[in-house]
Amino acid sequence: MPTYDYLCTQCKLQFEARHPINASNPDCSVCGGATEKVILSAPATHGNMAHGRELAMRSLLPKSRQEKHVHGLGCGRGERRHA
Repeated sequence: MPTYDYLCTQCKLQFEARHPINASNPDCSVCGGATEKVILSAPATHGNMAHGRELAMRSLLPKSRQEKHVHGLGCGRGERRHA
């Protein structure tokens, strides 16, 4: 069963609850008030999605900052120089 984050609309208590996806929102365990489902953070990205995010973030940097980066040994970017 998935875990969901909730916020009480009356006392503002934030808590987690595990239940089936189609179950209704639980009542607040402290005051019995109605609750709202909240999203606390964005989902993690891995692999190719993370690489795409990195490129997108880099495209937002001012051009002067992008050009100052120098690829050193072990950087993994740019051309490799062989001795």
